[in-house]
Amino acid sequence: MQIKIDHSLATQIVNTVKDVCGQDVNFIDQSGIIFASTNPERVGTFHEIGQKAATTGNTIEVSSDNSFYGSQKGINMPVYHNQSLLAVIGITGEPDTVRKYAHLAERITNLLIREQELNMISRNQNDKRQYIIDSLIHNQNLNMEYIQSLLTEFSVDVRTSKRLILLQINARYNMANFSLLEQKVTQMFSIFPLNLYAFHYPDEYLAVADSELFDRKSFILKQFAAEQQKLLKIAVGKSTSIYQLAESYSSAVTALKSITNPDKNFVMYDNLTLELLLSGSGKQEKEEFLSRTITNLTGEELKIITTYFDQDMSLHNTCEKLFLHKNTLQYKLNHIYRKTGLNPRRFKDAVLLYLAGKL
Repeated sequence: MQIKIDHSLATQIVNTVKDVCGQDVNFIDQSGIIFASTNPERVGTFHEIGQKAATTGNTIEVSSDNSFYGSQKGINMPVYHNQSLLAVIGITGEPDTVRKYAHLAERITNLLIREQELNMISRNQNDKRQYIIDSLIHNQNLNMEYIQSLLTEFSVDVRTSKRLILLQINARYNMANFSLLEQKVTQMFSIFPLNLYAFHYPDEYLAVADSELFDRKSFILKQFAAEQQKLLKIAVGKSTSIYQLAESYSSAVTALKSITNPDKNFVMYDNLTLELLLSGSGKQEKEEFLSRTITNLTGEELKIITTYFDQDMSLHNTCEKLFLHKNTLQYKLNHIYRKTGLNPRRFKDAVLLYLAGKL
């Protein structure tokens, strides 16, 4: 890969070298023009010795200022990358003083270029993953020959069924700390392992797992969900072929919408029952239903009825969970009855309250 040095990278190189040697540093292109410099006044000017060093491929020292056009005393060393001349690095100062920094400058330059190369490779791989997932979940841009070649590149077996895994970041998460969360997510993908994944701005990760692998390794995902309970919701779509990934994605979205309990952040589409019916309701219908049932209840009262139903309407178990006296709980249930007109102890009314809580 022959990397292109832009002004930003060239500026990073000269600033980093100056931090080490304390002298002004110039980044000179093959035509002798100073492309970047720690001395802004020299950017864009011609450097005669820089051009000569680029032409001959030799390091040239200059012992006095103004001996050559646009050149000051110092050392000018050609820097190569992949056997091609990259630029000439000029360090201003007494040659005897700055000579010792010449090879260090070359090393710094190559390290920074290598870092950018790795970033480019990584970004290219991420772009490919993004393309595969976006194309398959939206059934768009389906260049099947190209997609199949990419699936082979990422070692995805098209003969086996897949599941789409959807991770959604909590809206209240401070995205200034995103790099730390990203590191945790990609590390978990690596342990699983999941080779095909992508980040969807602003708050979602999508990953594709082999169904058989998921059955064996789902405990990794569940453990990760438990560890990141306050940061993430995780939903797993139904098993489909890789070319029907749109169906698995749609089912994962449905599963994600079913997570309403703040103490629950992991769900599989396969385990949904009532939630499938509720997810099909429109927003207006949901709001109307809630207005007729639990809209007037406080947060504490909602927690009471949710816990009450989770404990199969057992007064004893609900009291233990909420640290309430039995008489206090009965009083609060009666108060809920008066506010809603629905009696939590009566089956038909309890069903309505339960559905409202799920919505």
